[in-house]
Amino acid sequence: MQTDLLQEARRQAEICNACRYCEGYCAVFPALQAERAYSDGDLTQLANLCHNCRGCYYACQYTAPHEFDLNLPQALADVRQDSWEDFAFPRAAGKAFQKNGLAIAIATVLGSALLFWAARALASVGGEGFYAVLSHNAMVAIFLPAFLFPLFSIAIGLRRYWRTVDGAPVRLSHLRGAIASAANMRNLKGGHGDGCNFEDQDRFTHARRMAHQAVMYGFLLCFASTSTATLMHYLLNVPAPYGLVSLPKILGLSGGLLLVLGCAEMIRLKLRADKSLGATNAFGGEIAFIGLLAFVGLSGLVLYAAGGTGWMPALLVLHLGAVLAFFLLTPFTKMAHGFYRLAALTRDAQRKGA
Repeated sequence: MQTDLLQEARRQAEICNACRYCEGYCAVFPALQAERAYSDGDLTQLANLCHNCRGCYYACQYTAPHEFDLNLPQALADVRQDSWEDFAFPRAAGKAFQKNGLAIAIATVLGSALLFWAARALASVGGEGFYAVLSHNAMVAIFLPAFLFPLFSIAIGLRRYWRTVDGAPVRLSHLRGAIASAANMRNLKGGHGDGCNFEDQDRFTHARRMAHQAVMYGFLLCFASTSTATLMHYLLNVPAPYGLVSLPKILGLSGGLLLVLGCAEMIRLKLRADKSLGATNAFGGEIAFIGLLAFVGLSGLVLYAAGGTGWMPALLVLHLGAVLAFFLLTPFTKMAHGFYRLAALTRDAQRKGA
């Protein structure tokens, strides 16, 4: 990790620890105040605990033009972003996406779509619905490795993270606390419960928290839809296509809508927010990731609406290409932050227990 970023975060953390005005703002400050000196691992943990709500910045009396020039949200965001790149496997891919995220996302979607278009030669004879375009076996052959690779890559990254922050053996109570905090986005409520001021300086709102929840639960519903369809196919011998009132369709449509709405709101908030309070060079990569996630949800909804038209084959390969690109790029995009943040919350639960 970059020494200069860690040194600047260390300088600011020491000043914050001496002041303690923001003591109750979020999980970062109790963890920060539990130490007197900060190792690289401590700073990495604090950075991944930070949700970049920016409340501490707007409350701080030591921001520029004060000579201390504190900007803790940006300092932690830079360390956080650098840690994700450093822990990524392979590392070069993580750094490349942050520099050229939009171009890589578009190229991966189009390349994956061309792959599926070429695979149409494996289409089932007499298949129904999507299987008339691409066989079930062809989809499994392509998606199974693409699903396993990010799991393997993220597992390596989390192992690197856990060693860096000196994580202890995990207990069920630690996971319970971390999952509960992530489920309701507790650290985006602000210490006062009025939300954060990510987009409007001293105006507190829950907009960012609700957008994150829409994206998270939308993604989980879409994943549940795919999982349910897989179980129905293999265990109950009920293959697709499924009707509108079937469980896969209900989960998928509701998840897709939440995903699109949540991503649209997150992009709106990011465009309005002060870029100087986030990671210095991460804006393009973050927008590329959110745009890709939104396109996955939107293309799925459009595909469902146009399922009985002549546009269906082209829309199918484009949607599948977007999904494949999303999985392949997951370890190197901001999607990985969910895993690291859960790990940070788990480590914080261990600190509280100790």
